[in-house]
Amino acid sequence: MRLVSVRAAEAVDAALIAQVEETFRECHTLADLLAWARRQSPRVHVTEIVTQDEYTHDIVLPYSTIYLSFDTT
Repeated sequence: MRLVSVRAAEAVDAALIAQVEETFRECHTLADLLAWARRQSPRVHVTEIVTQDEYTHDIVLPYSTIYLSFDTT
């Protein structure tokens, strides 16, 4: 499996970045991401799906005190 890089769009605590990397280490597909969201209590809901083109979508969801954007194809 390929590694998924985590980048912050603005200044974020390094510990939070490390937590995001650990939490989503096994999320390689949109199905993995949605399965993770369903397992959370309370359940995490996708905030927005941004269509880039017919094959690429950005998935936005809340995590801790931030929002994450996942680029999916």
